Amino acid sequence: MKISTKGRYALRLMLDIAINGSVNPVPLKDTAERQSISVKYLEQIISSLVRGGLVSSIRGPQGGYRLIKAPSEYTVGMILRQVEGSLVPVACLEDGVEGCSRQIECVTLRIWKELDQAIRGVVDKYTLEDLMIWQEEMGDNYVI
Repeated sequence: MKISTKGRYALRLMLDIAINGSVNPVPLKDTAERQSISVKYLEQIISSLVRGGLVSSIRGPQGGYRLIKAPSEYTVGMILRQVEGSLVPVACLEDGVEGCSRQIECVTLRIWKELDQAIRGVVDKYTLEDLMIWQEEMGDNYVI
């Protein structure tokens, strides 16, 4: 499994909103400048996050984006799944997919299930709040 640029940028975007949006909504152009990511690319990512109910959009001259929930309520996995889709390592473990016809005699299924559990164990363990704490520990000069 490989997390795409879109997934990595989504985490950076959500972290930027969490850090900078406690008082006022965060304009996308400000995040683009801080994160050195094009506004156009962030627009694609933010639309997915809005559709998924992770952030809200505030219109107007003082508009921007806000988290809907507290940072502690967003897991890394939740954010990645919203923009990347499923994180399962093989299609036969996909939710809603009928099991593989070879499942009974599949020697490697045990490996794929264990890998899936390991991935879930990591991405669903850490929250946006954890990332905020790590960011603070690393100081303002550290790039997310």
